[in-house]
Order: sequence, then C-alpha cells, then structure tokens
Amino acid sequence: MDADEIRRLKPELTSYLHEFDACFSRRDTRAHLPTYVEGQLSELPAKSCEPMALAAGVAPRTLQEFLAQHRWDEDAVRRRLQEIVLRDHAGPHSIGLIDETSDVKKGDKTPGVQRQYCGCVGKQENGIVTVHLGYATGDFHALVDGELFLPESWSEDRQRCRAAGIPEDMVYRSKWKIALELCDRAAAHGVMFDWLTFDEGYGGKPLFLQGLDGRKQRFVAEVPTTFSCWTDRPRVTERPFRRGGRGRPRKVPRLVAAASAPQSVQDLAENWPELRDQAWTRYYVKDGEKGPLVWEAKHARIVMKNDDGLPGIELHLLVARNALNHDEVKYFISNAPSDTTVETLLLVAFSRWRVERCFRDQKQEIGLDQWEGRCYLGLKRHLILSCVSYLFLARCRERLRGKKSGGHGLPSPRRRRRAAAELAA
Repeated sequence: MDADEIRRLKPELTSYLHEFDACFSRRDTRAHLPTYVEGQLSELPAKSCEPMALAAGVAPRTLQEFLAQHRWDEDAVRRRLQEIVLRDHAGPHSIGLIDETSDVKKGDKTPGVQRQYCGCVGKQENGIVTVHLGYATGDFHALVDGELFLPESWSEDRQRCRAAGIPEDMVYRSKWKIALELCDRAAAHGVMFDWLTFDEGYGGKPLFLQGLDGRKQRFVAEVPTTFSCWTDRPRVTERPFRRGGRGRPRKVPRLVAAASAPQSVQDLAENWPELRDQAWTRYYVKDGEKGPLVWEAKHARIVMKNDDGLPGIELHLLVARNALNHDEVKYFISNAPSDTTVETLLLVAFSRWRVERCFRDQKQEIGLDQWEGRCYLGLKRHLILSCVSYLFLARCRERLRGKKSGGHGLPSPRRRRRAAAELAA
C-alpha cells in the first residue's frame, strides 16, 4: 500500500482498530496501536520499530516501549481478533491450517534464537522458529495465532530465559504440542474448524494425531513415507506372561505373538495388492501459476501405529502423485468418517498452500520477519499485531473483490456435501 491508499482507507482502518479499544486501559498507550499497524501496512522498505516511528514522527524509543514495556492486554487483542474472524468471516466449511515459519537472526539475545533448521533459507542457520494457526474459508484466509518455539538449550538455561523476559512456566515443548495449545486456545474463544490440515512435520507425530482425534477434530494430514500402520487391526492381549516363572513379565497390553508387523505407507503403496493393483484416479485440483494442477490418487483404509507401538485409530490413506511428474508422491491420512469421498480429502489436503501464502504476505507486506528486540513480550505482541494488520488487509481484499466468504463445497463432520467443482475426478 502507498500513502494515498492508506489515507483513503484511514476511516475504515480507524473503525477497525476501535474494536480493540477495550484491550488498552490507557488512552496514551492505545494511541500507539494505529502507529504500529499503519507502519506495517505502509510501503516502508524496513518495518521494525525505528523506521515506522520515524515515518510517523514519533520517537523510536516510544514505539519500542509500547511493544515491550507498556501495560496492555495482548491476550485480549488476540481474543478480539479471533472473535472478529468468527463474527465476520466464518464459513460452514472452515479449514484450520497449522505450520511453522522461521526468521534468521544475528547474535544470541533474541528469545529462542539458536542454530537450527530454518525453512526460510532451507538450511541450518542462526534464527528463531514460530508455530502458527491459520483460518481459511471460501476466498478468505488469515493467521489467527502464533507462538515461539523455545529450544531445549533455552529451556534449560533459566537465567538466560529471565534475561529475555520468558515466563518461568514457559518451557521446551515439541512443535506439535504448541500446535495443540493454539487449537485449544482458539476453541476456548469459540473458533472451531470443520477440518484441520498440516504437513508431514506434524502428521508424522502419532501423539499429535491422537490428541486431535481425542478432541473430535477432523484432520487431513500429510505424513512421511516411513509412517507406520497396519492393513488390518492386529490383536492385542492384556494377559501377563512370565517365561519359566522367572524374570520380569512382559508388559501389557501388547500385541499377540502372531501379530503382523506394521508397515510404512510407502511399502504398502508398492507391495499391498489393494493399493498396488488399484488403478490411479485423476483429479484436477486447481489452476496453478504454471497451468492446471492435476494429481492422481489411490485410496485405502489403514490402522495407525500409536507411539506405544499398539494399534490406534482407523484412518483413510491416500497415495497421491503428480500427473505430470510421477516421482512426486505424497501420502495423506485422515480420521474423517469412512464414507468421506477422496475428492473431499484431497481438497482439504491441497488447501495448505493458504498458510504458506499467509507467511509470504505477512513477511513481504507486513514485516512479520523484521521484528528486532531482546524481549519475549515484544515478540509475542509483534506476532499478534501482525495478525491484526494482516486481517485488515484480508478484509479489504475480500471487500474490493466483491466476494463474501463462502463454503468450499466441503462436507462438515456434521453434514454431507459434494466436493467443489474445482476438484473433480
């Protein structure tokens, strides 16, 4: 956006930001919110506190203190943001999007920074990683929450955490545990998803899948080729057994001695007759930048191997390959009802591009990756305010297109409906 566009949208932006007034107890603190959001929406090449403050004629120190020191309720801002999404953009076939992003950072003072894999550069680098939750329905999509991934090296060094303002109760958690926390936090604010989708970094974690299924949350997950499962549920016994009356008895419950070993989804696709001999069915997914995106798929039902090695929930298994490049193969699983169509499952699975688009837009247009600071509270607030700024852009885009949020044609867990025309066999 250039300055003229922002000026024309100023009344609409002012009205939008007034919805967050109750999150700020002091008027002078609340006055910095438009400065920060307008700075993120501007065409400034750098969108950290200093250039945004100078462009607005405000002392940089003042805006830095607003972000990291002033008293205001950032959790209430997040809650209000999610309420606005639910009120104005909720659709009957909503999709929750889970993914992580990374930012390269210099030094060792930024909260959570360490040498780790950074997807933004595709290699090990000094940086931070944040886990995010997005919401998509119809033509609308936006991020609604995000949280810092705290590495073990930080969690074990509480003095370093205290220096960065990281709360004592914030410790190392796996990224999938953070994702569950984001889903629970959204659910507490009334944001529910008909579907949830995510990549193999999360789909390959049985405990994460069990957690979602225990919450009655339908998902379509990409899984790694090594994901283990059975074609039929093996028998489990509760009977204790002690060989020769000596030694430690075998644990229970356990698989019976004659139970078949689990197999990887790749092995099943190549060797299990039900999949190996099944004909590929071709599906047109959508129009991509290089032309129509067409994938071929096979389908079967499998039983997941839990983290404890025992059989778990029964799932759909989709083996999908690019129609133009048969070497590009993806594996998806879902806990949707058994009669859910392949079209529907693929449509949910291939909706994950929306969260990647959110990351790209937030970094290029909002400055998500340009936060500079050494305080966790400042980072937390920056993540939330970046969602506030992006939601305004998403609302403007939706209004200027003249389109309302509509369903994908997906069936919800409570209602059957055919898949949209944009995904057809």
